[in-house]
Amino acid sequence: MRLALAQLDVEPAAVTANVDRALAAIDRAASRGADLVVLPEMFTVGYFAFESYAREAEPLAGETLTAVSEAAADAGVAVLAGSLVEDLEASDAAGFETPAAEGYANTAVFFDRDGERRAVYRKHHLFGYDSAEQDLLTPGDRLQTVSFDGFTVGVTTCYDLRFPELYRDLVDAGVTLTLVPSAWPYPRVEHWKLLPRTRAVENLMYVAAANGVGEFEEASLLGRSTVYDPWGTTLASADDDPALVTAEVSPETVAERRAEFPALADRR
Repeated sequence: MRLALAQLDVEPAAVTANVDRALAAIDRAASRGADLVVLPEMFTVGYFAFESYAREAEPLAGETLTAVSEAAADAGVAVLAGSLVEDLEASDAAGFETPAAEGYANTAVFFDRDGERRAVYRKHHLFGYDSAEQDLLTPGDRLQTVSFDGFTVGVTTCYDLRFPELYRDLVDAGVTLTLVPSAWPYPRVEHWKLLPRTRAVENLMYVAAANGVGEFEEASLLGRSTVYDPWGTTLASADDDPALVTAEVSPETVAERRAEFPALADRR
């Protein structure tokens, strides 16, 4: 399977321009043979544009996710739209299960090649340090997995990388590939390089971390989107410019590594 991470330039509160870039990246990735495209965290409004969260929030059936679903179907490629500000009340009113009847969530959605919504992940761990995320959003409480091209795919978001127990839950759910849409800023470059690689090594799974780039008043996103294999080897990566990061991944590789080095069987 060919995996593509769309490292987008995310402008603060420039939703129309940001979404247009995301849709163009989906088409570009499909033209290069991608089977699955991953968009970064808050690719619509920009993670640090906190004052715009409420104004730009959308339900799951809103304009942006509808456009992404249609782009996936038109291109014949699966897409993780990861993520945007979800209006929980509007989603709930439309019949979608939400963690709360009101408020907002940091929500990623997996669309299959036909544009069908297959999974919804609401970020579990909301960032508090120098961030308004904990004050503005409601954390998610569910993990959904998706079967795709021989993989069992899981999703986590950015700050979730610092909580290894979440990834153990994914392993117990059979996950072999975890997608991590992110908005990771400078100066924590070494943390960004260490944490997804560690999650790959300790769980013997692929971890694909898709970050954005762009300047905000509070921070700058550091890019460096990377795909790690189950040994923690870097398969593909970028610097801090907009890029499309592609890598070939194989479910057989996960099975081989776990059989060759069965550390997960020694958990106590």
